[in-house]
This record gives sequence, structure tokens and C-alpha cells, in this order.
Amino acid sequence: MTRIIGGDAGSLALKVPPQGTRPTSDRVREAIFSALESRDALRGARVADLYAGSGAQGLEAASRGAASVTLVDSSPRAGAICRANASTVTRAAERSLHVDTVVAAVQTWLERSADSIRYTLVFLDPPYDLSEEHLASNLASLVAHLDDDATIVVERSSRSPQPQWPRGIACVRSRRYGETVVWWAERDADQPAAPSHSV
Repeated sequence: MTRIIGGDAGSLALKVPPQGTRPTSDRVREAIFSALESRDALRGARVADLYAGSGAQGLEAASRGAASVTLVDSSPRAGAICRANASTVTRAAERSLHVDTVVAAVQTWLERSADSIRYTLVFLDPPYDLSEEHLASNLASLVAHLDDDATIVVERSSRSPQPQWPRGIACVRSRRYGETVVWWAERDADQPAAPSHSV
């Protein structure tokens, strides 16, 4: 069972798409969010959860103090489940909370979004079979959407190489949890983003 671990909606169960997703385990999610809370990276955060699946990462952030969350997934079924889970979490929250769900391929959304939000926290948890080249494209396009002090959390298989970090994003550490490696990165203000292009 996937659930919200802490915050306003702690212990609430979440729906999960029946196939095509790989929910982050409670152990890994708790480790991630303990680290984020120690950095004071959640209160008032503007969050993007890419390859959202059930939306558990973004909605955990919402439960723990984020101001807004955007959930992005290419699957219409995942999108419907994200909306249902978002409704459950926002009802439990004791404050104003804005959650958007976008059904689109992550790369397409990154290239075409006219959203003026600059995100302070981004979760990127693509399928393990996503190519390293595709992930590199995601990261390169993500830079233009980041706030100056943004934190990026990338989950990959322990058999995958380190992501190819683009100019504008700097990796700061990694941690292995069984078959999963969590890569932590930050917006590198010393390296401006390369000019972005629209499609």
C-alpha cells in the first residue's frame, strides 16, 4: 500500500496505477523527506513531480508544507489517479494548497510549458528503462524552470550510471537504497542555463 507518511495528510492511503509505475518505497521516501525537512526545503515550496505515477512524492511534499505542486505524467490513467489522490490530500490539509495535474510526456511539457512558476523542488523518478539520453534531455530542459535555490531529486536504478548533469545543475551527493540510487542536485547559479528553445 502506498500512503502519505507525514504532515497534514499523514497515514492517508493513496491509489496507485495498476501497472506501468514503480512507486517509491516508504523507506526511501522517508529518507528523502527527512533530508528535505532538515534543509527546510518543504515549507512554502513550489514543487514539480515528474513521471508522477500516483503523485506520492509531490503529494507528500504538499502534506509537509509545500505551497503548490504540479504532477506530470504521460498516462491518462495515472493522471486520473493523481487527481483523485490530490483531492484526498487537499481535503486533509489544514491550509490553502494548490495542486495541478498535467497529462503529457515530461519532455513535451518541459519544452512547451508557458508556466511562469519557477520550481524550488523537483522530483524526477522516471521508469528505470528510460534511456540516459532521454533523462539528459529532461534535465537540460528542466533548468529553465528552476528557481535559483532549487533542489532536484532524481531516482534511478543502482545499475544506471550517474545522470548527465547539464550546465546550470550541479550534483551534490547520492545515496543508495537497495536497488535504488537517489541523486541530489541543486541549481548552479554560477552556471547560467543554456538558451532554451520552444517547440
